[in-house]
Amino acid sequence: MTAPTRRHALRATLAAAALLALHGTAAAQEPAWPTKPIRVIVTFPPGGSSDAIVRAIGPHVSAKLGQPLVIENRPGAGGNIGLAAVAKAEPDGHTLGLGAAGGLSANVSLYPQMPYDPVKDFKPVSLVAMIPFVLVGHPSLGARTQAELIALAKREPAKVSLGHGGNGTAMHLTASLFEQMAGVKITQIAYRGSGPAAVDALAGQIPLAVTDLPAALQHVRAGKLIAYSVTSAKRVPALPDVPTVAEAGLPGYESVGWFGIVAPAATPDAIVNKLNAAIVDALNDPAIQASVRNIGVEPAPSTPKAFGDYIRSETVKWGQVIRNAGIKLE
Repeated sequence: MTAPTRRHALRATLAAAALLALHGTAAAQEPAWPTKPIRVIVTFPPGGSSDAIVRAIGPHVSAKLGQPLVIENRPGAGGNIGLAAVAKAEPDGHTLGLGAAGGLSANVSLYPQMPYDPVKDFKPVSLVAMIPFVLVGHPSLGARTQAELIALAKREPAKVSLGHGGNGTAMHLTASLFEQMAGVKITQIAYRGSGPAAVDALAGQIPLAVTDLPAALQHVRAGKLIAYSVTSAKRVPALPDVPTVAEAGLPGYESVGWFGIVAPAATPDAIVNKLNAAIVDALNDPAIQASVRNIGVEPAPSTPKAFGDYIRSETVKWGQVIRNAGIKLE
């Protein structure tokens, strides 16, 4: 072998060794994850749509990551109890939180003290689902459209009261935003969930209610409740003939409940990106989409950055609504 040939071979050997070393360093820096089941703290009681969402995507995500998702329900204080536990958890990707609009955006303006900062204490993983609400009324109220309802509320405010799913809930804030944009004052009545509010509206005990779709859908289809409008930016497939609040006369109106997955703030980006990829893949699966829509919610996968931006924008939006309405929770 000539000297130039030997030098060429040596350089090739050194380059190969450097490349192997680089790959070895990258592999060493890549965290070994997941190494055990992934705990998902759900901030609502068992049996609700939040549980159903995690159970719908769970098998798909587990198959992608090689570990099961284990649900742990920690309800209370509008989501603050469960999310506080997530914020304090080890940031190793084995504890996640399924939070909602309240715990991740509105609560900072509702509660005088918070056990966490929704922006600083979490790393967004993905938005998961959005829940449109519907404004329904008993036929005896006499208003057939949203415009007629607003006119009635301005003309005879004492005649119009509205039930919602509880103080500080997304449905409460949805009703408050409607009041502010319509320029009306409606007596609001807090229930323990949208189901009881829909039942009382159905019985004529209250003239109006803001509920989720599952609570009102069968009664609207049966003609026992009037659906004035849906609160999302677009019409919903389950009620294609019902206009949005914006279409029915309040341009720019939009209010939806939503769920998203977050991790403790110091969770490595590599883990967050793997989680996001698995969750987004699950939510893009047609069978899972059908399953999620069947419980009255719309799949809404996102990037971590897009979800973080959404949390910040929702915090600003609902903070203004809450201040205007003077809503406070203890």
